Amino acid sequence: MKTKRIVSFRQAARFELRGVAFILFLCALLSLSACSQKEPRPSIPLITSEPPTTARPTEPPDAKLDKMISDMTLEEKVGQMFFARCPDTNAAEAVSQYHIGGYVLFGQDFFNKTKEEVVGNIQSYQQAADIPLLIGVDEEGGDVVRVSDNMYFSDTPFASPKNNYLSGGWDAVQTTETAKAEMLTSIGVNVNLAPVCDVVSDPNAFMYSRSFSDKTDEVSEFVTKVVSIASEHHLGSVLKHFPGYGNNVDTHTGIAVDERELGDLQTNDLPPFQKGIDAGADCVMVSHNIVNCWDSKTPASLSPTVHQYLRKDMKFDGVIITDDLVMEAITQYTGSDTSAVAAAKCGNDMLCCSDLETQYPAVLSAVQNGDIPEKQVDESVKRILKWKQKLGLISEKTSDRL
Repeated sequence: MKTKRIVSFRQAARFELRGVAFILFLCALLSLSACSQKEPRPSIPLITSEPPTTARPTEPPDAKLDKMISDMTLEEKVGQMFFARCPDTNAAEAVSQYHIGGYVLFGQDFFNKTKEEVVGNIQSYQQAADIPLLIGVDEEGGDVVRVSDNMYFSDTPFASPKNNYLSGGWDAVQTTETAKAEMLTSIGVNVNLAPVCDVVSDPNAFMYSRSFSDKTDEVSEFVTKVVSIASEHHLGSVLKHFPGYGNNVDTHTGIAVDERELGDLQTNDLPPFQKGIDAGADCVMVSHNIVNCWDSKTPASLSPTVHQYLRKDMKFDGVIITDDLVMEAITQYTGSDTSAVAAAKCGNDMLCCSDLETQYPAVLSAVQNGDIPEKQVDESVKRILKWKQKLGLISEKTSDRL
């Protein structure tokens, strides 16, 4: 009995001590809680009503482009409208002098040059530009091969699309157009002035060898494939020569008149252009033919009626560009000093010319004296910058260079 009493006492004491310890533990917890309420831990950030700066949505593309345009001088905006032929000398200097939108390279820019030399030249042009340049070539295949004609770039020049298809079908078209895109983008070219959308049936016609087919559906499918392949490689496409050469004569050597009815154009010639637009092409080149059903007095490239049809009826909201303004069909019509002004006034966004030093001051002066509204220039520049943005040429830091 005595032993049991002793054990009971010890147990009671042990229980009492445990109870005291538990009470002290609770007091300690309450004390810590009170301290934490008075002074929050510095390692835990306070929650505010403003989200972190990095979490804010990025500026919409249109707003960024509008800001870029508002920060540009008039000289810079006018320069963006020129897709000029690359000069033989001082090409980099001309980029910064005229603020041009892009250079078109011809055979002479590749002749007897290694790939490294061409890449170096193109990089020097880009380094001179505040806004990255469109660098374009005519690499159609067949009669028009600016790059693949050089042995340093290709063992054999690309065949014409027509012959390529006849020898290997659509698989050959797919393979060749992919090879073109890879070759061009590898050297810094970001625009191929192709595909040719003209539907030509007369073997003696100027555009016959360059056209894909005399069947509208086949040309439409070809154009769709070319534009899609180029887009996959971030290579710009130019649909040419709107509204379609047909069987007309060469505008390089003189004025050409197209007598076809509008219904004929809508059935035979316009569908390939529409398919190209629907496939995502960002640029349409307008020919120098006088198209009587629209405007019997003015070459298509200088006709507001033709441009309005392209905008309103075909719903094209991309860049409209002229064929080269030194071609005889234009110089015989306007003279050599005013062609770019006439082309800008009627609605062309970009002006393709080989005499930049003459045409740039003329257009700049026309805007300064109000002959060409500056608002129209702004609209053209925005389309051009959108194209460059789509090609990945305009980054978040581009506007900081202006």
